[in-house]
Amino acid sequence: MARTFAGRRSRRRLAADAGLLLAAAAFALPLVWVVLSALDPHAGLTVRAPAGLTLDHFDAILTDDITFRPLLNSLILCGGATALTVACAALAAYPLSRFRSRLNRPFLLTVVFATSLPITAIMVPVYALFVRVNLIDTFQGTILFFAASQLPFAIWLMKNFMDGVPKELEEAAWTDGASSFQSLLRIVLPLMGPGVAVVTVFSFVMMWGNFFVPFMLLLTPDRMPASVSINEFFGNRGMVAYGQLAAFSVVYSTPVILLYVLISRRLGGGFALGGAVKG
Repeated sequence: MARTFAGRRSRRRLAADAGLLLAAAAFALPLVWVVLSALDPHAGLTVRAPAGLTLDHFDAILTDDITFRPLLNSLILCGGATALTVACAALAAYPLSRFRSRLNRPFLLTVVFATSLPITAIMVPVYALFVRVNLIDTFQGTILFFAASQLPFAIWLMKNFMDGVPKELEEAAWTDGASSFQSLLRIVLPLMGPGVAVVTVFSFVMMWGNFFVPFMLLLTPDRMPASVSINEFFGNRGMVAYGQLAAFSVVYSTPVILLYVLISRRLGGGFALGGAVKG
């Protein structure tokens, strides 16, 4: 009986491992294609080892018009919107986490509902509003809409992380004369560094890959971010420059990877509370 149970358990474990390997292969296959095609002089849709290696695809795309200006536009849009999102989310999450009210739950439910709204459903009224207030085809207008679209989920995440910081630490700061805003900046946010890092990475990645919003709100080609300019590699009648597309994808992914590497220490660390509330 014990052997039968152990055999079933081992078979289930093998089946689970095989399923995970298949899922990992499904995710890794497009990445392998991107890397190989960027170096393949005869890149195509198939995943294959290149007969030779070349950097001609990178030489073709590393120009101001194709890569550098769109990447700079993306950094301005996504960096500014991410900073605005994190700041507003922290200010909104603080009273939700620290003060009890009968309106907290309805507000949070409204926030959750806002995250489920499709972006295409609200783009038409937003476009009309931006035309009236002269924010169409401007970086500041796109940054505001990016931040507004990511803010609901950012507030929800920030509030959950903020709940893990003991309120006793703030009370000690209040006793020393600190205001609520000072305790938020000097006590709460430093202690919930991993939470702030998660919100930052999540917001930046979601904005970095967004094609629809800048495509609708920006009209001037020189202001288009890389998420929109990548469409230029898809020509008419199904003609695609696969090698250049793969090389551009490698360069396009670099800022996100660098951001993750820079804050990976904070993501891997825990809340730095230690024994602060003991005694």
